Amino acid sequence: MKQTQKPIDIYSWATPNGHKVHIMMEECGYRLGKDWLAHPIDIGAGDQFKKEFLKISPNNKIPAMVDPHGPDGKPFALFESGAILLYLASKTGKFLPKTDRAKFEVMQWLLFQMGGVGPMLGQTHHFRIYAPEKIDYAINRYTNETRRLYGVMDKELSKKQYIAGKEYSIADIAIFPWTRSWKNQGLTLEEFPNVLRWHEEIAARPAVQRGVEVLTSLRKPLVDNKARDVLFGKTQYQKR
Repeated sequence: MKQTQKPIDIYSWATPNGHKVHIMMEECGYRLGKDWLAHPIDIGAGDQFKKEFLKISPNNKIPAMVDPHGPDGKPFALFESGAILLYLASKTGKFLPKTDRAKFEVMQWLLFQMGGVGPMLGQTHHFRIYAPEKIDYAINRYTNETRRLYGVMDKELSKKQYIAGKEYSIADIAIFPWTRSWKNQGLTLEEFPNVLRWHEEIAARPAVQRGVEVLTSLRKPLVDNKARDVLFGKTQYQKR
């Protein structure tokens, strides 16, 4: 009798970084509730600081993953969304080219997201929406940097269908969730017609539509001071 494989556990929340992995799971052919499970880590409530989560994500950030069937057949834990995308691409043979030239072209744009798009757009969200005081210098600095990064992507997408070439890849999967929050970034996608074309094409993919719905119903607006302290105040910086 064939043994049923245990599902992959994803510990996550409905944020751009979380949705990267939710989309990747669905794009790879895994089905929520059957092949993978989404365990909510409510970052406003402080779930990311629980000992059980810190065992698999020592940086107390979502998402994190436990694959019960790792590279050596044993359970394998991984944190950092970019690392998880690379792992799943390697495991399934999807969304990462095989040739060195094409592979590294994808990886440079994945790292562009990890080192630029994510951190800079995250700061834009923070200072435009969540900061307890409006600091014009910070708002202008990060909004301008966000607009610059969109300009970089727009120029690149004027030459190719996808950010790293002719094929849809983990680089597109990594960047896309951040562009869904353009209203919070002080710009419009119409300013960047090539990004708009790319964004709409990816948003129409069924796996993407399923991925961005994962855990979304559980997320509530960040309005209370306790949640703000957990995310941005002294709670975040306690030694653990």
